Amino acid sequence: MDRPADEQLNPSSDAPDERAAVDERAAGGGDAAADGGAVANEGTTADEGTAADEEAPWWQDSGMPWHQKPGKRDYWCMACIGLVGVVGLAMLPLKGWLLGLRPDIMLGVSGSRIGAAATGALVAVGSAPHWWAWLLLGSLVSIKLDWVYWWAGKLWGRGMIEVWAGSSPRAQRRYDRLERWAGRLGWLGILVAYAPIPLPLMPVVFVLSGASGMKLRTFLIIDFIAATVWNLGFLLAGRAVGDPIVDLLHEYNKVVNWVTVVLLVAVLVPIFLRSGRRTAR
Repeated sequence: MDRPADEQLNPSSDAPDERAAVDERAAGGGDAAADGGAVANEGTTADEGTAADEEAPWWQDSGMPWHQKPGKRDYWCMACIGLVGVVGLAMLPLKGWLLGLRPDIMLGVSGSRIGAAATGALVAVGSAPHWWAWLLLGSLVSIKLDWVYWWAGKLWGRGMIEVWAGSSPRAQRRYDRLERWAGRLGWLGILVAYAPIPLPLMPVVFVLSGASGMKLRTFLIIDFIAATVWNLGFLLAGRAVGDPIVDLLHEYNKVVNWVTVVLLVAVLVPIFLRSGRRTAR
């Protein structure tokens, strides 16, 4: 049967419909590709956002002495280091008050070198008969918290020294120099650490003692001997001077209460100011 003329002239009469279907599929494929690209871009953006949001854990901060996630011992040691600072501040007014009243008790309660020298002056005039007992007690008291720095060295190595040095190149050089000195001296560094020099040698030596693997018992024995030797030296120096120091103590006794008040203010005012700033924030 013959086809119509129009179909004979256009043997591909279904071609437009097929091309339309092809075009629709192509358009659909383009849309899918575009959608896929958009999804891929969204996924990349999400990944980048997630990576940007991820920050290093707080315990990896350079201001922390540990190099791994801290545990209970790390927290306790850090709290004890804070306690050392609090006790040191609290003892300042007490030392100032006792120096004018009973230097020998000051020596026994705080292990103060000034108290040792003043006690020696009292020995010279026969006013401190039990000086040796106060001396030994003072040595025990003066080392009462030194084990905290030993413990910090045992836990974190030189991490606490890095915290003290901070980001200041000058401070880092100073602490590096102290660390080299302490390394050369070995256990004798504990004895040298008590030298009255304006350097933070003592805590560095104590931290390195723990970091080097020194046993706590050995550290405490050497530390006690070092404290006793230095306090005895100051006591003998005060005894050699004698009367002038006793006269100075008598004069100081007249203003000791005012000195105690000034020291209390010097300790408490910064604490209140810092607390006020934190509250304001």
